[in-house]
Amino acid sequence: MSTGLRGLKSGTDVRGRALGEDAPLTAAVAARIGGAFVAWLRQRGVDNPRVAMGRDSRVTGEMLLDACAEGCMKAGAQVETYGMCTTPAMYMSLITEGFACDGSVMITASHHPYDRNGLKFFTKEGGIDSHDLDEILDIAESDAPLSGGSSPIVKRDFLPVYCEQLKERVRKGLDTDVQKPLLGLHVVVDAGNGAGGFYAGLLEDLGAWVEGSQFLEPDGMFPNHIPNPENEQAMASISAAVVKAGADLGVIFDTDCDRAAIVDRSGREINRNRLIALISAVLLDKQPGLTIVTDSVTSSGLAQFIMEWGGEHYRYKRGYRNVIDEAKRLNEAGLNCPLAIETSGHAALRENHFLDDGMYLVTVLICEAMRLKKEGRELTDLIADLREPVESAEIRLDITAEDFRAAGLQAIEKVMDHAAFAPGWHIAPDNREGVRINFDLNEGLMNGWFLLRLSVHDPVLPLNIESDVPGGVKFMAEALLNVLEGTEGIDLSKLKMFVEKEA
Repeated sequence: MSTGLRGLKSGTDVRGRALGEDAPLTAAVAARIGGAFVAWLRQRGVDNPRVAMGRDSRVTGEMLLDACAEGCMKAGAQVETYGMCTTPAMYMSLITEGFACDGSVMITASHHPYDRNGLKFFTKEGGIDSHDLDEILDIAESDAPLSGGSSPIVKRDFLPVYCEQLKERVRKGLDTDVQKPLLGLHVVVDAGNGAGGFYAGLLEDLGAWVEGSQFLEPDGMFPNHIPNPENEQAMASISAAVVKAGADLGVIFDTDCDRAAIVDRSGREINRNRLIALISAVLLDKQPGLTIVTDSVTSSGLAQFIMEWGGEHYRYKRGYRNVIDEAKRLNEAGLNCPLAIETSGHAALRENHFLDDGMYLVTVLICEAMRLKKEGRELTDLIADLREPVESAEIRLDITAEDFRAAGLQAIEKVMDHAAFAPGWHIAPDNREGVRINFDLNEGLMNGWFLLRLSVHDPVLPLNIESDVPGGVKFMAEALLNVLEGTEGIDLSKLKMFVEKEA
């Protein structure tokens, strides 16, 4: 097996092009990696592994699922396949009575283009980490035989069970046993032709009106828009659908439903900082004093909002696994931390096993929307006081040095050294990734900031900038450009173009 398998690693997932000539993620590769997952489970003390598998709507999903299942079976596992499923459901199957396999594999590439696909792995403890995936790929790339079984592959249906779990969460959230607790609520669902189209039927079963819902049919070519809550076209589409239908709110998922966003009745997007603020307010309204863990690029307005609601905002490194693992650590250290959430829409609630489940998050918010509607209020009332920046920008600086990590860290250190002595530059006290600098703009105090950090996977320095005053973004971008000018291995052309454009 080619050592090219390493090139398919993306954080904690296997991911790559699976369609077209010379595509690296083939059926044979999926089978080999599936067999390696079984061998890895054995190394962890599972003598007779049982493995579950599911897929999203991608055109290569069925082919890769069948191949991976075959590889697992030939490696000696008892294999169950669930067909079309969601990523969160594939974890829930491991801890649901009557299913409870030892590991599961989800065939998905999240929001990436139709020709991509991938594999996500779970055990009962949750998603595997980067080191675990290294071990699995080491086994896959070795010459070790992965044969030893021939038990028939069993097809089962888990999605209806997962639906019942979500329905039960609605009844619990609304403190009722009635069959249709969402009567009177109008919700538009946009599944983007991914795996989440069933959610409209779930809401309808609970009494909600779902007229205007769109793109519910699975179609792995994604003919209408990219299924991604961060995509501008996707959000414009769901916003228009909600306004046209006169709905109370709309919900949109990515392909495998581990991320989500919502829009209000006016079509206003509630994603990124707004989504974090909304779920934080829902939690803090019930119990003040909670710690909310987010990724590092959240706004200063969000931090103020969480504080005003009686909570503590804790920024951490980007990467949903980083955020989730830190929230777990903080709980073990004695802090009351019920939520880990990224601006991308990955959200994990302690009440739901710290599983990043966009559909579960939306379900919690729909319960709150129903409760508020009975009071003549709306979800957006909860975030009316969220201060949003006057200006914001994201610029990605390419790293050209061969050792991109070293070059990126050197650039960050250069900025850190400058900030230690520059008037009006303040290194943020919660600086846990890259370098976050608060600025005093237009004679104000800390009313702008930028964060320069290393990308989790790519040779890139993402730069996020926000300002509470007009012209602040240009001022900070130009100040950073002056500091980084002449830094070896960093392509500053995009930053220069931005500054010139803003002039």
